[in-house]
Amino acid sequence: MKLVLIKPNIGRREHSLYVDEGRMEPLQLGILAALTPAEVEVVMYDDRMEDIPYDEPADLVAITVETFTARRAYEISEEYRKRGVPTVMGGMHAMLLPEEVMAHASSVIIGDAEDVWGQMLEDFKEGRLQKVYHAIQPTIPQKGVITRRDIFEGKGYLPITLLQFSRGCKYHCNFCASSSYFKGRHYTRDVEEVIEEIQSQKRKLLFFVDDNIVSDFEKAKALFRGLIPLKVKWVSQGSIDMLEDEELMSLMVKSGCLGLVIGFESINEANLEFANKGANRKKALNHYKKEIKALRKWGLQTWAAFTVGYDGDTKESIEETCRFAIKNKFCFAAYNILMPYPNTPLYEKLKKEGRLLYDGKWWLHEAYRFNYAAFIPENMTPDQLTEVSFWCRRTFNSPWSIFTRALEVRTNMRTPYRFLTYLIYNPLFRKEVFKKQGMKFGLKKEVKQHGES
Repeated sequence: MKLVLIKPNIGRREHSLYVDEGRMEPLQLGILAALTPAEVEVVMYDDRMEDIPYDEPADLVAITVETFTARRAYEISEEYRKRGVPTVMGGMHAMLLPEEVMAHASSVIIGDAEDVWGQMLEDFKEGRLQKVYHAIQPTIPQKGVITRRDIFEGKGYLPITLLQFSRGCKYHCNFCASSSYFKGRHYTRDVEEVIEEIQSQKRKLLFFVDDNIVSDFEKAKALFRGLIPLKVKWVSQGSIDMLEDEELMSLMVKSGCLGLVIGFESINEANLEFANKGANRKKALNHYKKEIKALRKWGLQTWAAFTVGYDGDTKESIEETCRFAIKNKFCFAAYNILMPYPNTPLYEKLKKEGRLLYDGKWWLHEAYRFNYAAFIPENMTPDQLTEVSFWCRRTFNSPWSIFTRALEVRTNMRTPYRFLTYLIYNPLFRKEVFKKQGMKFGLKKEVKQHGES
């Protein structure tokens, strides 16, 4: 039996395929490969940088689906099913919109696959593949499973190993698809198994892809204690309330943390209330001065994540957020337009208010483009929101900004290694900003039906 695993691309630019130069290993496919019995031949294709050989023999194809890649995932599934090859889909989007995904696949896994993957493969071999598999979220994720990484070899990924300590987050931000997926719960792996996985591969630079690695302070401390003897360097995502625990921060730094993606979201308290971002609200009153001082004290290179387009936002307030990030010399920053992910509280609110654009399904609409506003903001037009968010990304990643931000001696220049990391990755992300802006979802050009405008 031959199993094909596929990571879909987002889509294409107007005249060419989008090739993701900052691509990282698709961790979820490595876990699925590890869950697959040894007698099954497994191959993996990454649509972000290589052609998919549809005509090569395959018995079953598994495709991971995110909201941004849904359109392309459906195209890939269609190509295989036209050739008589069944497809199974899973991932975040399959949990959020299972009925939509079912229309494009032979089988759908709803939830994290560990619980049902083996059963699905056995059913397929016995000719009784079910249309839907409802997985039960394991209380201990990836139990007894070490990610299979041989399928990543030769693909040109960045030299950083992806792995996971936890899934989910204790917070309930109303725009967050992960909060809807995990229902505000947080699950952690056994520290011993995480250590074993790190030791099973050669790299010393790690990326924990956790939604919030410090969601549970005590469990995070246990992980950090386990990492200290390994002398690794690592990055992840965390919430700003971590700075309230000195022991947690001390262990984090000792364990090799270089920095974290931190969801600042906004410097406006009303926006944070709108987003239900409880960890940040009071901190925004003083523009995070105390927290930024602490981040510098600990030497963490911060990827500040901002969301723009809240009801309290104006064009001027969004521009001020960009200037705030440059002034504080963050290592990186993201300016994400508030996205109404399906089946999130934000989506339902905007739908009720009649503010959704693109017929409510922006991820499938022919006219939607990457980083466009998908709803009607309160204080500007959708086009103005799209333009000002791109202005922020363009300005923050300008050569002048990259140069001035490099001169933060407590973080970006703290060590030669950190400075080199800054100099390598900032131009890479600058390039990605311009390549991805306005990109079309999917690769096929649709033929308009008669009567459409």
